[in-house]
Amino acid sequence: MFRLLFWIAVIFVAIWLWRRFKTPSTPRPKPQKQDETVPMVRCAQCGVHVPRSNALSQDNRWYCSRAHLEQDQSPGER
Repeated sequence: MFRLLFWIAVIFVAIWLWRRFKTPSTPRPKPQKQDETVPMVRCAQCGVHVPRSNALSQDNRWYCSRAHLEQDQSPGER
């Protein structure tokens, strides 16, 4: 029984070494992490938070869409 376990271990080590030295030694590219945080603003009409780059602003108020910007400007709606 010991001989069988010994030979299985030898085969696994041989396969591991063969795979390790067969592959090129260049390092794998690391996946890019999104460390940059995007500032979020709240829509003055509906309250949804959207990235500042996607939001529309007028008079220090932010809106998530053109429709909400126009709704907030129309008189008597509120």
